[in-house]
Amino acid sequence: MNDNGIVGEATKLSSVSLIFPAYNEELNIRAAVLKGREALGNYAQKLEIIIVNDGSVDRTAAIIDELAGEDADIVPMHHAKNLGYGAAVCTGFYRATGDYIFFSDSDMQFDLGEIGKLVQWIDRYDIVAGYRAKRADPWPRKLNAWAWNRLVRLMLGIKVRDIDCAFKLFRRAIFDTIKLDSAGAMVNTELLARATKHGFTIREVAVTHYPRKQGSQTGANPKVILKAFKELFRLYAKMKAVPQPSAGRQQSGSADDQSSRV
Repeated sequence: MNDNGIVGEATKLSSVSLIFPAYNEELNIRAAVLKGREALGNYAQKLEIIIVNDGSVDRTAAIIDELAGEDADIVPMHHAKNLGYGAAVCTGFYRATGDYIFFSDSDMQFDLGEIGKLVQWIDRYDIVAGYRAKRADPWPRKLNAWAWNRLVRLMLGIKVRDIDCAFKLFRRAIFDTIKLDSAGAMVNTELLARATKHGFTIREVAVTHYPRKQGSQTGANPKVILKAFKELFRLYAKMKAVPQPSAGRQQSGSADDQSSRV
């Protein structure tokens, strides 16, 4: 990393799998994939892009297949019906072959060019998790997210400030070690809870967040919220039965304050 905080050629990652879950994202998916390829190409010696169509009813599936026909590094995956956000993310995670795995949503609310902010820490941490420095969502959604994060941190002991931020980079060992069960919006919570229990290290980094310009959000759907609460209490019961990791492995930190907690 140079004095400007930019990762150089010498620190390129060996291989990276980029995961895009997509549900009815015909207006965004092509731009997201092209931007992801451009951004990750600067930091990966080898890149695969896994796009998971979660039963979309618009042209998302057709566009994904078109992209795959144009680029041999793109892996199209299709759910015959909508299984949920978590199911789509997990399909990508467990199909990935890269030594490092990065995922983001395909709604263009993140600047994929900021992946370098995460790459610069992945040699020292197992997970580098983005958090939205200024969340660009309507205030009811921000209020719901604040309350959800408080509840999850209290129940599961997760110390990450923005649990559901869809801008995370992982070492492959995470998915070789833990098995995720959440099919819905709880997938980030379960991932971080299980990773914490296993003693994997986490670093947080501020990233830019933009308003959604095209397509529609599904996270505020009452059915999605109810399902998340059901999954939370099921996960809480499961995690109570998992033993604590050895004290020496746990470590987390924020890129804002350079201290780490052990």
